[in-house]
Amino acid sequence: MKNYYVYIMTNKPNETLYLGVTNDLIRRSYEHRNSLIDGFTKKYNLKMLVYFEVFDRVEDAILREKRSKKWNRQWKIDMIEKFNPDWLDLYNQITEVTIDSHLRGNDIRFYIPDLFEI
Repeated sequence: MKNYYVYIMTNKPNETLYLGVTNDLIRRSYEHRNSLIDGFTKKYNLKMLVYFEVFDRVEDAILREKRSKKWNRQWKIDMIEKFNPDWLDLYNQITEVTIDSHLRGNDIRFYIPDLFEI
């Protein structure tokens, strides 16, 4: 089964945030970390993966991304801090094991319900 991801990149805690969607979180994070993508993340040097959610359907991931982009900054920070209170870079974590086996093996989905739905 294919997974889809909504993720947040930053340059350091509580600084510039970028929220995106992808079907390959490892590849996309690598591209951001190595400035392979022209645009916002390259311009602001956003290399830290600090948050992600996993979805089974691309439509759900895109809807979550669109809704989350409408949130105010503090809601996004609260979401990150609930999942990753120390603002750790999760890239090494996701490359050590496959995301699918890591999440499903521990029955964790890293999905936060739409508590702040607009």
